[in-house]
Formats: sequence, C-alpha cells, structure tokens
Amino acid sequence: MAEPLRLMCVLAHPDDESMGAGGTLARYAAEGVETSVVCATRGERGWQGDPADDPGPAELGRLREAELRAAAQVLGVGHLHFLDYMDGDLDQADPQEATRRIVGLMRQHRPQVVITFGPEGSYGHPDHIAISQLTLAACVYAADADYRGPDNQPPHRVAKVYFMADTPDVIDTYIRVFGNIVMTVDGVDRLPYAIPRWQVTTLVDARPYWRQVWQAIQCHTTQLAAYSRLADIAEAEHELLWGEQRFVRAYSLVNGGRAVETDLFEGLRG
Repeated sequence: MAEPLRLMCVLAHPDDESMGAGGTLARYAAEGVETSVVCATRGERGWQGDPADDPGPAELGRLREAELRAAAQVLGVGHLHFLDYMDGDLDQADPQEATRRIVGLMRQHRPQVVITFGPEGSYGHPDHIAISQLTLAACVYAADADYRGPDNQPPHRVAKVYFMADTPDVIDTYIRVFGNIVMTVDGVDRLPYAIPRWQVTTLVDARPYWRQVWQAIQCHTTQLAAYSRLADIAEAEHELLWGEQRFVRAYSLVNGGRAVETDLFEGLRG
C-alpha cells in the first residue's frame, strides 16, 4: 500500500495559513491528504482596532488561537500546533531550541511536503524570515539520524520544500485594496516582495475552494478591521488571491526542471 500523502505548513502568525496557503490546504485536505499547520506565535501584538480596546498580549493571544483553530477547521486542517513564541520576537528566539521543536513535529507527522515563507518574508517581516530559516534548518536536522529531537523520535526526510510566492499581480491587488504596505525595520522601510512569474515553479489550482478560504479568513475576527475591504473585491480577484496558489520550489529530492508543476506532490504519487 502506498504511503499516505502528508503536507505541513510552518508559519509565523494566525491568518498566515488562510491568507498564504488557504486554498492549497483546503484542496489537499479535500483530496484526502493529511494536513498540518505549525504556527510559531499567537499574534499577540497585532491589534488592529481602536488602541483603547486593545485587550493586551495575553488575551489577544488567546483570542487569536481560537480564531486560528476555527479557520483550520474550515480549511480541513488535520493537526494544529503552536510553538509558543511571542509575536514579533521570533528572530530573537534561541534558534536551536526553536528548530528542535519543529523537528519534533516533523518527525511526529512525517510530511513529504513542507510549505513556509521565502527568505524575503513576503514583505520583510522578521518573524516570517525567521520561520523560513528555522524550517529549513529543521528539515536538515529531522533527516539526521544523529540529531536527538524530542522523545527520541526516528529521523524523517522531507522530500520537498516550497516557499509561498506573491507575483506582481497579487501585490498590485493588495496595494489597490489596502494602500501602501510598508513595514519599517531598523529604520528601513520594507515593502511587499513580488516574485517574477518566471521564478514560480508551481501553480496549485484551488479555485473551487476560494469561498472556503474567504470563510476561513473571516474566522480571524480580531483582524477583520484590516481585512473587511476584501469583502468588496470582484470574484476574479478573490480567485487570483486564494484560488491560484503560487510557490517557489526551494528543493526537491524527487523532481526538478523548469516546467511549471501543478501539484506539490509531483514525483511522490504512486
């Protein structure tokens, strides 16, 4: 009997799973692939409403955890884990400790395919950049029989890793809806990073699932002040954002070449 297919997303904040990979998670879950999401923080510092109503990090983290659990259920995610780091501080975490936690989850769930942020962190968010680096390190360690992870689990080799990718048309749509998207880090303005279309290695067709993704996004009620404007965009734009999922193949042990894939599990089926 063929080994079951398993997909893991390793991300930084609640809503990354829906905004970044929601269509992919929904599609593969519907096809019977075992899906899991690892979230590094609970988004404790990202209050979007009136500052006077900010409930504080502990309560906001509790609310956002519940929102992510609800969104994951909508998307059909089978397993959800938190790494318990503070929002905004992930790049200051002990990298060996954080990597070890991810290794433990990789060895527990044994995904063939892993999705995370690219090295640019989408728009330069330090947490996104950190989780990208930690995830790649965990893939190396998870396969190392000499590396002792939690509970002395047996090693596991991840066959394929993908970076989520925003192409220029996607970035243009976000800017039209939200205005300029700027994050200032160390006195430097960081802007959304557009991946050229030629650099995209994989297009996952999740158009039948974009409404499911929009439903999952709306589970993040403490962030709807920011996302409410998405309700007014055209159906074609919804399909662009959530229905055509774009990835850059960071590495693959089973396939290669410049032909654009339509399946994250290409080379692994059968």
